[in-house]
Amino acid sequence: MKSFERITVDPAVMGGKACVRGMRVTVGTVVGLLAAGHSPAEILRAYPYLEQEDIDQSLAYAAWRLEEREVPLSTP
Repeated sequence: MKSFERITVDPAVMGGKACVRGMRVTVGTVVGLLAAGHSPAEILRAYPYLEQEDIDQSLAYAAWRLEEREVPLSTP
């Protein structure tokens, strides 16, 4: 697995969704805001505890997850 220092997955936080630095802000929230047309500056104003690196790594994590494939194991 690729290393994402700012992305955490903890079953006790947001039901185990990928979050930014253990906070209750999911990668999906950040990517969704960007997809809706919000600029990184707007997101940082709305979530002052986030940093630009959090947004960058959220995008990188989402891209990595989209490229990941699950291949079923063959059975004999």
